[in-house]
Amino acid sequence: MEGKGSAIDTKGEFDNKLDEEIAMEAKEGNKRAQEYLINKYQNFVKSKSKSYFLIGADKEDIYQEGMIGLYKAIRDFRPDKLASFKAFAELCVTRQIITAIKTATRQKHIPLNTYVSLNKPIYEEESDRTLLDVLAGLKVTDPEELVISNEEMKHIEKEIGQVLSDLEMEVLMSYLDGKSYQEIACDLDRHAKSIDNALQRVKRKLEKCLNK
Repeated sequence: MEGKGSAIDTKGEFDNKLDEEIAMEAKEGNKRAQEYLINKYQNFVKSKSKSYFLIGADKEDIYQEGMIGLYKAIRDFRPDKLASFKAFAELCVTRQIITAIKTATRQKHIPLNTYVSLNKPIYEEESDRTLLDVLAGLKVTDPEELVISNEEMKHIEKEIGQVLSDLEMEVLMSYLDGKSYQEIACDLDRHAKSIDNALQRVKRKLEKCLNK
């Protein structure tokens, strides 16, 4: 009962403070401030973790990595470097998840294409159409509305491997890994237009496959 009451008190204690102020208190050792931020941002971390998939890993594993990123954000936040705690937290959470996934793929000798960020634009660099939109066949505006089972994701990953050529898969994975058209073209010794064409073929193939 005492723990429950403490949580209520913590909420009231920090309700009128900015997250940046609370983060500084937490950084200075205020455990109640840390608890408040963790409770406030855990749903944000959960939503963020849903955007990633790794074969052989449980959703909870990715969520826990995101929470580690949140802890690091609280520990390392500096208002003189970044004014918004939320923006810094998102950066730390995303970085932690991606680092963990890359480490896992290296340790297990798994190809990079076993994980994807579902919210990465896939068609044109200036487009807001994402791989998630293509795979799901709909526009998702709120990550919390999305629930994808492990079985569905395994099916999607299998379909991707079957319909894309080696070049298309390599281009797609490089793009999802954050590389620009120019960087991918340089890596593969091809023209940027060839990379653009490959990504457009990827989009058409995935949509055709998933609209069967």
